[in-house]
Amino acid sequence: MHILFIEDDVSLQEVITKRLNLEGYLTESCFDGVSGYDYASYGEYDCVILDMMLPKMDGLQILTKLREEGVRSKILILTAKDSVSDRVTGLNAGADDYLVKPFAFDELLARIRALLRRDGNVKNGSLTLADLSLNQIERIVKRGDKVIHVTIKEYAILEYLMRNQGHVLTRQQIANNVWGLDFEYDSNIVDVYIRYLRGKIDSDYEKKLIQTVRGVGYVMRDGS
Repeated sequence: MHILFIEDDVSLQEVITKRLNLEGYLTESCFDGVSGYDYASYGEYDCVILDMMLPKMDGLQILTKLREEGVRSKILILTAKDSVSDRVTGLNAGADDYLVKPFAFDELLARIRALLRRDGNVKNGSLTLADLSLNQIERIVKRGDKVIHVTIKEYAILEYLMRNQGHVLTRQQIANNVWGLDFEYDSNIVDVYIRYLRGKIDSDYEKKLIQTVRGVGYVMRDGS
């Protein structure tokens, strides 16, 4: 899962970003509204955690612009503004959830997971394709009844492919989603990790689920 955290409190930013990364989420961070808006509008994020009081452009402006542009990322407002009117304004502007500071990290995690379960492609926190399943809550991958052990990066690539199953993804899109927008892209690294994944989820099975689209990238679909 790819998360963008837009927060101008440097200490909070660093702590939360580090803890989310330790939980296995690819988390990028921005410290002002303009850069946050640029990242959120250009990148493909599953969830944007958005502070309301930001320099250069406030959170409500960012939220409104993103929704007007059709950005579909889940947006969780994280702010000290705790009045009912503030909550109503944020939710009416297109936020998916609203968490007031100070907060417990475990509650933030629970809310992120709850947003994930609202995704139309996810049932009970799981993504499925043929006999392959990926439980996004427990982060378990199975082919049939067999548990498949994957690394954090392999999991991130597989999750991205399965969330976009049926859609061809370029190597650049995969790299941006798994390593972040600031990653110095080398197409070979995507191919290397795809090869690792194929060795784990496809090589021992007649039905191949990760397919190459020559000259473009990869697509996850039922091999039948």
